[in-house]
Amino acid sequence: MTAISLADLATITGGELHGDASAMVTMVAPMDKAQEGDVTFLSNPKYAKHLADCQATVVMVKEAQREACGGNVLVVDDPYVAFAKVAQALDTTPSPATSIAPSAVIADDAKLGDNVSVGANAVIESGVELGDNAVIGAGCFIGKNAKIGANTKLWSNVSIYHDVVLGDDCLVQANTVIGSDGFGYANEKGEWIKIPQLGSVIIGNRVEIGSCTTIDRGALEDTIIEDNVIIDNQMQIAHNVQIGYGTAMAGGTIVAGSTKIGKYCIIGGGTVINGHIEIVDGVTITGMGMVMRGISEKGMYSSGIPLQPNKEWRKTATRVHRIDEMNKRLKAVEKQLEQDSDS
Repeated sequence: MTAISLADLATITGGELHGDASAMVTMVAPMDKAQEGDVTFLSNPKYAKHLADCQATVVMVKEAQREACGGNVLVVDDPYVAFAKVAQALDTTPSPATSIAPSAVIADDAKLGDNVSVGANAVIESGVELGDNAVIGAGCFIGKNAKIGANTKLWSNVSIYHDVVLGDDCLVQANTVIGSDGFGYANEKGEWIKIPQLGSVIIGNRVEIGSCTTIDRGALEDTIIEDNVIIDNQMQIAHNVQIGYGTAMAGGTIVAGSTKIGKYCIIGGGTVINGHIEIVDGVTITGMGMVMRGISEKGMYSSGIPLQPNKEWRKTATRVHRIDEMNKRLKAVEKQLEQDSDS
C-alpha cells in the first residue's frame, strides 16, 4: 500500500493546501464514502452537499468551495485532473511482467534496451527493437522488425505484427491486435482475390489502446495514430486511417479505411465512420453516431433515434419509411399553392 503526505499531494497536483501537511493518505474514495486515510474530490456540483460531513483526510476542491469544507482542503484548478494525478501516484496495479521469463522466446538478433521485461511464453521475433523499460506481457507476439518504444507496456496476449512502430510511454491492454491485414480484396467474376497489405502501423508517443481492439496495417501507405491519442476497448481501426493528436475514441467505434480524423476530436461509443472521408480538428461526435460524409466544421454532431417505447418507435420507423412519399406530396401541394396564387 502506498502512503502519501498531504504536502506531497500539493506538489503532485500543484494545489494550495489548507490544513495538516503531515497527514497521510493511501487511497482515493468517493466523497460520500470516504474515511480517514482517504483523499476525495469535488468535480460534480451535485455532490457539494457532502462537503461539510465528509470524513476524508483531505478534499480537493476549487477555491469557491473551500469554505464549505470542514477539514483539510487542497485547492486546485481542476479537481478531476487532480484526482487523475493523485490516482496515478497511489496506483498499485502490478506490472505486466518483471524481468525476462525463462519461457519467453527471443530471437538472437532482437535488440533489448535497459531494464526490459518479457513475460512467460511471449515471442519476440527477428529484428525487433524494444526500448528501455519496455514491458511485454505474458503470451505477447512481437513480429519481425517491429519497434516498441521506451517505457511502453503491453498487457497479456497483445499481437504486434511485423514492421509496426509503437512509440514511447504507450499502454496497450490485453488481446489487442496491431498491424493485422486490412480488408482489401478485388473481385474477378465472383472470386475474391486478396490484396496484400504492404503498409504498416505507426503509433506515436503516449498513446493508450484498450483491450480487444484491432488496428489494421495500411494497404500501400501506413495507418497512423499520432501522439496523445486514447482508444477504448473493442474498436476497429481500418487500413490507412489517420487519427490526429489528442483525439479520444470511446468503445465499440468502427472506422472504415482511409479516413482521416483530426486533432482533439472526441468520438462517442458505438460510432460508425465511413471510409475515405475527412473529419476536421475539434469535432465531437456523440454516441452511436453514423458518419457517412466528411465533417468540415468544428462542433458537436449527433445522429440516430433516441430510445423510445416500442409502440412509439414503430410509428417513428413507419414515418421514416414514408418520408419520400410525404416529400412528393408536399411538393405537389406547394406547386398547387403557387399556381393558385398566380391565377
